Amino acid sequence: MDTDHSKLINSLNIWSGPIEVKVLGGGITNHNFIVTDQEKKTVVRIGQDIPEHLVVRSNELMASQAAHKVGVSPKILHHEKGVLVLDFIESITFDPGLVRNNINRIIPLIKKVHQEIPHHLIGAPMIFWVFHVIRNYANFLQDKKSKYISLIPELLKNCRNLEKLSSPHEIVYGHNDLLAANFLDDGSKLWLVDWEYAGFNSPLFDLGGLASNNDLTSKDETNLLEEYFEKKITDKLLEQYYAMKCSSLLRETMWSMVSEITSSLDFDYQQYTKDYHLKFQASYDSLSK
Repeated sequence: MDTDHSKLINSLNIWSGPIEVKVLGGGITNHNFIVTDQEKKTVVRIGQDIPEHLVVRSNELMASQAAHKVGVSPKILHHEKGVLVLDFIESITFDPGLVRNNINRIIPLIKKVHQEIPHHLIGAPMIFWVFHVIRNYANFLQDKKSKYISLIPELLKNCRNLEKLSSPHEIVYGHNDLLAANFLDDGSKLWLVDWEYAGFNSPLFDLGGLASNNDLTSKDETNLLEEYFEKKITDKLLEQYYAMKCSSLLRETMWSMVSEITSSLDFDYQQYTKDYHLKFQASYDSLSK
């Protein structure tokens, strides 16, 4: 564990007696730790604002607090600049297979996020508009003379087409990062963690991201849409959904392109970029047929 992180955690004025600190693996944006003192077990998340990813920690805090109020996320025990301390949930962390096997439990959780969290927000929430995020990434990559700069004109053209195909847009409050590892199962209920990208967005972004991040089959996707919207899906809705799903893949690809330049975490962003770019291209080619 990094000495600076250890010093920071030990300096927090919230512990009862000596503490035990263990690295919590799996994060690809923040540094996460399990910290145990004489009274409690907690998760400590360390991370500053990340302007290139439009991550603002005050927004993450606000979203996390509201998510706890509606019963879908752990309680925040302490916060200060760059640090969140959360209640530890004894649970299983999902992988894509567990997401697919529990999709009918996940759908009500997503609807709860979309419908109930806005009633508990205090402050000025973010808007996570994926097409702006993609354009922001393109500007950043061009400014930093990324090795992917030759791809940007075509990716921006794709972005404009996807924005048209996915319209008109319903707006809800989204989590916007439905990776498998953000779902926890304590044996009786599901939890959703990591709210750094939370903000108002189309519900189709969360649904499409859930599908693309967890390799849902076409049958799974039909079930996902019909259960979420509680009706048979139309051809128009299906077109909008696939366009937004494709957009989520493009955003993830460009997120990784940017992270190759900026992140100091020990993670193979180059391979992640390659994998998601291939997924995006296959999705876009299928959509264009």
